[in-house]
Order: sequence, then structure tokens, then C-alpha cells
Amino acid sequence: MQVSKFGGASVKDANAVRNLVRIVEGLEKPLVVVISAMGKTTNAMEALVESYFSGNDAELKERLRNIIAYHEKIAKDLFGEVDIPELRPFYDCVESLSQRLEQQPSLHFDYEYDQIVSYGELFSTLLVSAFLKHSGFRAAWVDVRQILKTDDLYRDANVNWALTTQLMQEAFSFDETDLYVTQGFLGGTMSNITTTLGREGSDYTAAVIGNVMNAERVTVWKDVPGVLNADPRIFPDAQKIDALSYAETIELSYYGAQVIHPKTLKPLQNKQIPLYVKSFLNPHFSGTTIQQQGEEPTLPVYILKKNQVFLTLSPRDFSFITEGNLSDILAMFGKYHVRINLLQTSALNFTACVDNRRELMPLMEKLKETMILRYNDHVELLTIRYYTQSVIDEKLSGRTVIDSQITRKNARFVIKTEA
Repeated sequence: MQVSKFGGASVKDANAVRNLVRIVEGLEKPLVVVISAMGKTTNAMEALVESYFSGNDAELKERLRNIIAYHEKIAKDLFGEVDIPELRPFYDCVESLSQRLEQQPSLHFDYEYDQIVSYGELFSTLLVSAFLKHSGFRAAWVDVRQILKTDDLYRDANVNWALTTQLMQEAFSFDETDLYVTQGFLGGTMSNITTTLGREGSDYTAAVIGNVMNAERVTVWKDVPGVLNADPRIFPDAQKIDALSYAETIELSYYGAQVIHPKTLKPLQNKQIPLYVKSFLNPHFSGTTIQQQGEEPTLPVYILKKNQVFLTLSPRDFSFITEGNLSDILAMFGKYHVRINLLQTSALNFTACVDNRRELMPLMEKLKETMILRYNDHVELLTIRYYTQSVIDEKLSGRTVIDSQITRKNARFVIKTEA
């Protein structure tokens, strides 16, 4: 069997969904299709959570209306009308979300986040599954929360592999169908409470299913021709990399390349399942193959992370940054879900470059209680893997570098940008 994962861009509108159906028609069966929330729905759902948690009722209702209207437009474009039996499960799901938002939120933001944001994937898969059936497929919709079991670490849940294996193999039996549709990103606790696997976790879902079901291959469908050596929106001369090893792909993901979710490769590598990155815009192109053996790229790889904040922490009493307090600092970053993209230490300073996200401000306030905190916002983090000095000189020309880190294969620079 095979697993194919389709991201938000591949189901952003009715034409995109029709294109997905054409791709699925040409794929070998049996097949499990993993689908993300449509378009930018996850961002919209995150904003919805903010309104819900803050008690801004007018903003909450407006954002909910916009989310429902977006999905209804896709449904109407696909089916011609929305008041049809095939869409009943979708509207039941809409009603479920509406009722939840009428309740008072708990005091646990991460819990509320998982319960609400998860509706993006539910909406998407219900619509796509309905249209596949409408198009003549014997597609079966599966609620992944019932079979991918996790702990209760909301927003970054850990998979219970033993229970997940048992439940998933029972659910994906292929006895009555050769095509299942399910959600990426989501899981469920032993008590059937919704969890999520971390932002961009749909790739990981596909890898978990591939591992458990001993898939022949896992394919991730994107809006690029494969893994590129740079983001083509930033570097117009970006080129495709034909083949990569698991190890190299993990390295690129760790440094911030929008290739594959960092956790995705381990379940595949454990069972030597190849991963293919292909274009849903040109499905017949070869794409990129990721497997155990692969050559290192023969050209530099550029990874630019925008909207970064560069933090510097110093002890108030001039005590050294030692293993003990370094461990405490890192634990604090983990507690507030702030991922460190670059880290350096000296005798008196801890410096880190992090994403400028909602969770950062409360972390900074907490750190200031015990340490001196300085920071630069409006910075970018540029990583050049397989660099040469001429490449560094070219990419940094006319730019202000406020910190750097150079190793055998990687040159990394924190760059000041205009406010």
C-alpha cells in the first residue's frame, strides 16, 4: 500500500480539489490519503482561538463566519449546491464547532488550541471525501483522532506507538475499499481528547501511517517540483535536488528548510520506506526521492527564516553560563513552545534566534524575572549549507550582520532588516 499527503495549497479551492481527485485516480491502490486544512485555514483557526480565548465575541463571530463561508464556497463550486445529503457530515461538523465556541473557554490555551484548530482538517477531509465519492470512488473517511493515539502534551503530542499500531491496522483493513481519506496534524488521547502533533505535522502523520502499515512509499505533494536548494519566492534561481538521504533531509529541516517536517523522517528511516516529494501542479514530473542512501547536494543550499527575534540573556550577578542554568533556560523555552533556530553561549551570555510568535512575549517576561534580557527584532536568519566564501560574500553584500556561526558545512548569519 501507499500513503499520499496533500497540503493546504493542494486543496485551497474547488479547482485544486478537482486536481487532487485526478492525481488520486492515477495512483496505485490500496492508498491512504492524508489531507491538511484548506489553504490558509490553520492561520484563520489560530486567529479564531485568539478571539475565543480573549473573549472578543464580535471578532469571534466574524472570524467564524469567514471560515464557514470559505469552505461553503468550495463546496458550492464542487457540488453546485450545498443543501445535499453528501454534505451533511460537513455541516454537522460546522455545528459542532459553533456549539463549542458558545461555551466558556478553560484556562488552558494549548488545550483550547487543539480542540478548535483541529476543525480545519476535519472540514477539509469531509469535503474532499464527499467529492471523491461524488466522483465515483469508494472512498472511506477515517477520523484519525480515533486511531493515532497520543499523550496529552497539547500542541506537540507524542505518539503512543503500540496502541496506534493496533488501532490503525484495524481501521485501514482495505476489506471494503482500497482508498481511505484521513486528517494530518491530529491525534487523540486515551480519553478521546483531540491533540495536535505540532505545526506542519501532517507530513509526520503520513510517516506514522506509512510506518505502521509498512507502506511501499510515502509521497508528499507540494506546489514545487521537488526539494529545491532555496525558496524560489526568495531566490529565483532555485534548483531542484533529485535525491537526498534521510540524514541530509533531517539536517535541512532542522535549519528551517520548508521541505519536510523534522519529525517525519525517523518513522520512515526505521523501516527504510522511501519518501517522494512531488508537485501536485505537475504530477508526472519526477520530483525528489529521499531514502537511506543519497548523495550530498552539489550546490549550496540557502535557507532564509524571516520575522526572527535575536535574544541575549545574561546573569544579573555575572555568574557563568554553566550546564545547570543552561538546562533551566532551555527548559523554559520548551515550556513556552518557543523553538530555538540558532543557539550560542559564552561565559556570560546565552544568545538565541527564534521565531517571532505569540508565545515569545510571555517567555521574555518570564526570563526577565531572573536575567538581563536584550533583544533585536526585525532580523532574519540566513543559513548557507555547503557554502563557499564567494557565495557568502554575494549573499551578504550590503547587509548588516549582527551575529554569525560557521561550521564545517554550514554558515549562519543573523541579519538586521529594516523595521
